[in-house]
Amino acid sequence: MLLVLAVDLDDDLGRKTGISTPVLGRENVEDAATRLATADPEDSDVNVLFQAIHTRDQLEREDEEVAVAAVTGVDGSDVKANRAVGEEVDTVLAALSTGENVRAIVITDGAQDESVLPVIRSRVPIDGLRRVVVRQAQDLESIYYTIKQVLGDKETRGTLLVPLGVLLLVYPMVLIANAFDVAGVSVLGVLSGALGLYTLFRGLGLEEAIDDAAEDARQLLYAGRVTLITYVVAAALVAIGGWQGYQAVTADASNLSLPTQTAVFVHAAVSWVAAAGVTSSLGQVTDEYLDGAFRWRYLNAPFYVLAISIVLDAVSGFFLPGEGAMAMTDLALALTAGTLLGVLSTLTFAIAENRFPASAEAA
Repeated sequence: MLLVLAVDLDDDLGRKTGISTPVLGRENVEDAATRLATADPEDSDVNVLFQAIHTRDQLEREDEEVAVAAVTGVDGSDVKANRAVGEEVDTVLAALSTGENVRAIVITDGAQDESVLPVIRSRVPIDGLRRVVVRQAQDLESIYYTIKQVLGDKETRGTLLVPLGVLLLVYPMVLIANAFDVAGVSVLGVLSGALGLYTLFRGLGLEEAIDDAAEDARQLLYAGRVTLITYVVAAALVAIGGWQGYQAVTADASNLSLPTQTAVFVHAAVSWVAAAGVTSSLGQVTDEYLDGAFRWRYLNAPFYVLAISIVLDAVSGFFLPGEGAMAMTDLALALTAGTLLGVLSTLTFAIAENRFPASAEAA
């Protein structure tokens, strides 16, 4: 379910109309907007309320299950206002009484009201943010409000002003570099590279991926997920494996062909990478068990990792140069062992699932 949430941080709605908040439901929000418009037609929160109704109706026409509500803070302290908004959001969520996951679309009239977003996000995921800016008839006023909206919007501000700022820094940075006997072309190259990386970063939308990764890491940390630790350990083991492989290759790189170098690298690194795979999979299995979503077949993962590592170790060992190469008989035995390990683990845990179903399966 989507919840369209109109935010009035300084409680103009309550102070000017006497309406008790939070206000839930389309008819109630429309009545509140009308009463506020009657009490103070110039109040920007009137537009916020009507925008919330408009957004709710638009989503409903798109066959979304949607609700609309208005929440307010208090006039004065930002801390008290944010706390009041958080309490009203809790009241709204409790009143919805839905078994579905609720996600919010927040409607505000400016940056001041948006300071409460972390409080709202701590209670319900936010799918979108809409800032309402009233369009003016006169050209000068229109330009003013457009510039104000651009400068106030974090997304647009970062996209336009950061590259402009870097370009404006080029000339003074070159002058400073020349004053310290540093080649100006070097500074120009560094700034150009920074601007190019930033443009590529914004163009590919990587900021969203990084924000999502940071949010996932934060959730893992606060939820006490074992995978957070095991992933860090696994990353360290992979790095060690890569270094071991690099060291093994560089020891005799001049005497080896590219395929042989690949075999040497894999043979030296595979045990570390296998340890990383087993560590991360065991962490995931542990979290699934703690969440009550455990399945016997999840235990296949570490055994599959071991089976694959045995095969890779044997194949790469067979192509090693000199006396260290694995014999054909040993290669056949290793391949057979890896295959049997994978097949037996699959059969074992399939039988275990049938005879000893986990609690989640039984439910």
